[in-house]
Formats: sequence, C-alpha cells, structure tokens
Amino acid sequence: MAPWTSADIPDQSGRTFVVTGANSGLGLVAAGQLAAHGAHVVLACRNTDKGEQAAAEIRAQGGPGSTAVEELDLADLASVRKFAARLEGPVDVLINNAGLMAIPEQRTVDGFEMQFGTNVLGHVALTGLLLDRITDRVVTMSSVMHRIGRVRLDDLNWERRRYQRWLAYGQSKLADLMVAYELERRFVASGSRLRSMAAHPGYSATNLQSRTESIQDVVMGLGNRFFAQGPEMGALPELYAATVPDLPGGVYIGPDGWGESSGHPIPVGSTAASHDREVQRALLRACEELTGVELAA
Repeated sequence: MAPWTSADIPDQSGRTFVVTGANSGLGLVAAGQLAAHGAHVVLACRNTDKGEQAAAEIRAQGGPGSTAVEELDLADLASVRKFAARLEGPVDVLINNAGLMAIPEQRTVDGFEMQFGTNVLGHVALTGLLLDRITDRVVTMSSVMHRIGRVRLDDLNWERRRYQRWLAYGQSKLADLMVAYELERRFVASGSRLRSMAAHPGYSATNLQSRTESIQDVVMGLGNRFFAQGPEMGALPELYAATVPDLPGGVYIGPDGWGESSGHPIPVGSTAASHDREVQRALLRACEELTGVELAA
C-alpha cells in the first residue's frame, strides 16, 4: 500500500475546520492543505496580523477553499471564551494544533504554568466551548516527548516542584494525549457520533525550536537544519487524523519512520502511562475544574 500523502486528502468542500496556531509551522501547512482541498478554514491565532499574512499566503495558492482569521490566545481563558462566542455556525473538525515547547518558567493570564496552560488547558476549554457545534471530530496534537512526561495530578501547574522546562513540556504532551483518549471514551459512553483522536509530527522543523531563550535554540536550530523533516511532512499526521473518513476514534497517528521521527502517517502506539484510565478520568476532571468548562459529550 502506497504511503499516505496530502494528495490523498478527500474533497473537503462544504466543511469547516478550526486550526489553532495556524499562522506558522505545522498549523499553516495543515490549514493550507485543507483549503487546497475545498475546506473553509478558521485560522485561530494569537497574533492576527500574522494570521492575515498566513491567510493571504493560503489564498495565493489558488485553492478552492476559503479562510477566516480569528484572534485566540490559549494562555488567556477570557480570550478562549470570546473566540468561541464570536465563532458562528457548525465546525466539522477542531484541530488543537498550537503549542509551546521547553520555554522558561512563565504563567498564563490565569496563573497556570505556561506550557500546561497553553498546550492543555486552553485547548480543553476551547474544545468544551465548541463541543455542541462540532459535527465530526477533535484532533489534538501530542509529541514523541510524551514519553518523558509524568502527569502529577497534585501539581499540574509546577507550584510544588522546581520547574524543569522539558519535563513540563513532556507532562503537557502526555496530558494532551490522555485527554484525547478520555474524550473519546466519553463520546463512546454517551453514544455520540463525534470522534477524538491524537497525532504527533515526529521531529519536524518548526519555530517551536527557537523559543527556549537559551543555547538550546542554537542546538535545535542545527538539528532542524540537518536532521528534522520539513513542516510539509510534519503536518501529515494531523491531516490524516483530521480527514481520513473511516478513521476510528481513539487512534494516535504519527510518522512511520525510525523512532517515529519522520515519515508518512500511520496509527502508532503510546506509553503505558498514557493508557492509565484512572489518571485519564482524574486529569480531565481537573482540567474542567481549572478552566470552568465541562466537556459534556
């Protein structure tokens, strides 16, 4: 069987996608491919000027789809609520793509550790606020770095531990994956037609690797140049998860190459910790309490 590529994306005419962080990197590539296949894509971006530039770039490609740009700051729950209130009409697919990686210790507007608050809580709130308008599926981006993560239910926001940027990132990506699994379980239990799946891009060159504000930016920049795959390949797993018609809920999609670092998208496995159902349930309940948003399937 031939490897899956963007050429295999079915016609998306008449369908609406919301893609967070769509102004650059994997989100921009995903939004561009969806529009190229006929979709209406809402680029949900913290910086709307960059979002408009991205939308212009997509339009210049001449595809049959359309774009809209809306302001969304996942590190500010008020912004998430305003975005959801402004958004009109049904949403076929929500792609929770945006994220931060290995940044210095910071706090969101609401006081959460920045990586957990942005990567996890902002997307949980967004998903919950849009859930009654989503008609098909929710795709959440995780990472191979979920493997170093440990979800500390007693200290999700790094208030009791000494902050460690990579372990905080790993926790956030493990939490993203566990939330995706638990959301699918809720869909099945309620008899919902919705699906929840997760994806990861492998080792892909994006601007995430330039935000550590440390010498690691230089090291990862060299890695991007010599070892990483491009964003066009890195975006394929989320596009696969978002568009393959008969894909079952609860799957995790990643590259098929060595160590899942590069290649074409296929269903992949995840750590035993990610499948701990008791922690999954407790984690999603904690996220609902912290955000004040319920994910009622």
